[in-house]
Amino acid sequence: MVAGDGVWLPLIPSGRKPAMRIAIVNDLEVVRRLLRHIVCSQPGWQISWEARDGEEAIRRCAQDTPDLILMDLLMPGINGVEATRTIMATSPCPILVVMAEVAGHDPLAFEALSAGALDVVNCPASPSQSDQHGLIAKIQLIGRLTGHAPRPGRVVPGAPAKTLARAPLVVIGASAGGPAALRMLLAELPATYPVPIVIAQHLDEKFAGGMAEWLSSVSRLSVVVAQPGDRPQAGRVMLAGTNQHLVMRDNGELLYAAEPREQPYRPSVDELFASAALYWQGPIIGVLLTGMGQDGARGLLALRRLGHLTFAQDQQSSAVYGMPGTAAQFGAAMVQMNPSAIGRELVRMAAAQQSISTQ
Repeated sequence: MVAGDGVWLPLIPSGRKPAMRIAIVNDLEVVRRLLRHIVCSQPGWQISWEARDGEEAIRRCAQDTPDLILMDLLMPGINGVEATRTIMATSPCPILVVMAEVAGHDPLAFEALSAGALDVVNCPASPSQSDQHGLIAKIQLIGRLTGHAPRPGRVVPGAPAKTLARAPLVVIGASAGGPAALRMLLAELPATYPVPIVIAQHLDEKFAGGMAEWLSSVSRLSVVVAQPGDRPQAGRVMLAGTNQHLVMRDNGELLYAAEPREQPYRPSVDELFASAALYWQGPIIGVLLTGMGQDGARGLLALRRLGHLTFAQDQQSSAVYGMPGTAAQFGAAMVQMNPSAIGRELVRMAAAQQSISTQ
């Protein structure tokens, strides 16, 4: 696997696919042994190498970049956050944070996600199948995203199906590196920002509440986890809070939907953007931030084709340029900026709109 301009490009020859090579980084031998057992028990997976701390992981990754790293955070010396940041800058590859103790370490987990890790999962407590399920499911999903072309999201029709709302709406999608980008963007918005915001960030539902609080620490707006039946409203930032897709209904309410089940990204940015395009009559501003893969690019293109404004994060500020890079290739983004600049532009546009409405 190689990375070109931040976009993961799997090298899959014709015929039999190569094994998924997985590295383990953890300072505890008992945890390494457990993770080794889980990896070796799955067909098509193999151990690439193991490291006892962040410094060794950085060195080993530069010598032999694996298809996936299972990264611990709480290690002596260079911790998992700094190791993730360095690896993504020098030898980029997918990183899944595996934490023995997630509770109480949410800020550290969000720092790792901001540095470019794809997701965070609890370390299994035992080799039992029930304990392994969450970790195995995460690795299988990452394998799909990095080793197979993801299925496209649903195509948005050429015109909205129903028209209920008249106010503007901002919809934002993000994945790897997204937490830091969202903090930068939201920090630019004043408490009087009049446009509702809905966010789909690829994140396990266990961390949604903690992330809402983490974003609230820099935002002057109220950041909450979206609940079924909520409606976007000014002064509130609504964050997807489950492993299902956050979408808009024809009555303007938000809900969580299991379909399409074949969509590997959950919650899917494409699904949020598509449903907003269908059911929100007023102007929409679509924003696609850093992340691996292609999720959100087609939805952003649909928004642009319907005459809405679209932004994507620029390559220089992206932890992973996959999602915004694909949007740029599609011609879906009208403008590419860093997150702070996008935030300032959202403020300027809202002020201009208010000025026009009062004339």
